[in-house]
Amino acid sequence: MRTRVCISIDTEFSIGGAFKSPDKQPVAEPMVWCEVGGRSQGLGFLLDQFERHRIPATFFVEAAHRYFFREQDPMGAIARRIAAHGHEVQLHTHPCWSVFQHGDWWERVRREPFQDEFFGRAVEDSVRLLRQGQQAFAEWGIPAPTVFRPGNMQHDDALFAAMARCGIAYSSCVGLAVFDSKDPRYRLYSGVHRRHGVLEMPVLTFQDWQLGGRRHLKTLTIAGTSFDETRLLLERAHEQQVPLVVLLTHPFEYVQRRDDSMRTARSNALHQNRLARLCRYLDDNRERFFPTGMGEAGSALQAAPDERNVLLHGSGWRSIRRLAEQAVYDRYGSWALSRQGVPA
Repeated sequence: MRTRVCISIDTEFSIGGAFKSPDKQPVAEPMVWCEVGGRSQGLGFLLDQFERHRIPATFFVEAAHRYFFREQDPMGAIARRIAAHGHEVQLHTHPCWSVFQHGDWWERVRREPFQDEFFGRAVEDSVRLLRQGQQAFAEWGIPAPTVFRPGNMQHDDALFAAMARCGIAYSSCVGLAVFDSKDPRYRLYSGVHRRHGVLEMPVLTFQDWQLGGRRHLKTLTIAGTSFDETRLLLERAHEQQVPLVVLLTHPFEYVQRRDDSMRTARSNALHQNRLARLCRYLDDNRERFFPTGMGEAGSALQAAPDERNVLLHGSGWRSIRRLAEQAVYDRYGSWALSRQGVPA
């Protein structure tokens, strides 16, 4: 059995500090393209790596930003560009953007600062947000989304009921180390699991270390996991016949920056190297691993989903080495950015 591997990229704009000060403006394309010296170190870097190693990926494209970007729609061109490269474009929603539909949005944010939560949201509200996203895809002229991922991995049982009402067949809502709803029905580490008729494909959560009776869980991301850790997890997933491994990343994780405008930024060689090595590894080991999009994976696995909830174990010493490596590189990056003339 080959283990399906889905590299998923949450592709989104930034509020840009507007919720802290109404004088600040959200940031659109720079957060996705992440240009440094005229070259895209974000989305452009990702598309180049996927093309070089023949890796189909899944881009979860945020759609609720249209509540702010009413006259222009900068994400439409990005979504079409991704689709033209042969990748899946699926739906991602950050509810916080919907507050911009109200003229008194600033007062609403001051009264209710937690605008970005799906957890605890009424089913009807979630249905409206999902349908807004479906309408965006229709207007962008790309295939309707079949997979949904909420902002901040926030989920609850009501969200799955909303997805079922909207005809969304698959989801990737759970990443336990990012957000834990405390609902035992959604304490999912791996595998595929049917909830309200929706097939959930969680981002892999693993145990990276244990000290006495205390264990530490981590969700599998490019920015937070070394390549050595990721390779070990893939090998252990294959050994234990875990049918699907989902990884999470974002375009902006491939640069170091002072702010979301990217006016002062540099490529993040550490993260870029992790992604490049992963793509090369998957390309070289296709007899064991099957890189695929999440919609395709859901379609292939829905008839007989493997609902085993396997908790994979990483390596404590690899985790320590990754933490040290990350700390050194972040310190160096801060120094390098300060050399560009912007104080730390």
